[in-house]
Amino acid sequence: MALRQKRRRLSRTAEFDRVYRHGRSTANRHLVLYVFPRDDQAPDAPLTGRTGEDAAGVEPRLGVSVGRRVGGAVVRNRVKRLLREAFWSLEDVFDQGNDYVIVARTDAGSLVEREGLDGLRMSLRELAEKRDSDEAASERSGGEGSPI
Repeated sequence: MALRQKRRRLSRTAEFDRVYRHGRSTANRHLVLYVFPRDDQAPDAPLTGRTGEDAAGVEPRLGVSVGRRVGGAVVRNRVKRLLREAFWSLEDVFDQGNDYVIVARTDAGSLVEREGLDGLRMSLRELAEKRDSDEAASERSGGEGSPI
C-alpha cells in the first residue's frame, strides 16, 4: 500500500448527516457501513485546484463514529484508529468518489480485543461484499429499490 500525505476524511456534521440521510446502509454484528455517492459539483465540495486522477473528487472519503457503549476513551480511540487503517488497507474494495461512514456497534470493542485489525478487516470486507450483492439484486429487480 502506498503512503499518502493526507487521508480524506469526513469531518463536518453536515457531511455525516448527508451520508446518514441519503446514503445506503449495510450492517453486520459489529459495524454499520453507510455509502453515499459524492457529487463534487455540490456547493460544499472542497476546491483544490488539482485535476486528473489525483483530484480530490476521485478518492473515497471516510467518517468514523464510535459511541460510548463500545468502551472507554482508550478503547474507542483504538477502535477508530483500527477502523481507519482497515478501511484504507481495503481501499480497492470500495468505490472511488463515494463518502463512507462506519459506525461501530457495541460488539466492535470486543472484536478488536479478540482479533484486532484482522477482525475489523474481515468485518469490513463482509460488509463490502454484502453491499455489492445488494446492489446487484437491486439492479436485477429493475429499480433503485429502497435504502437498506
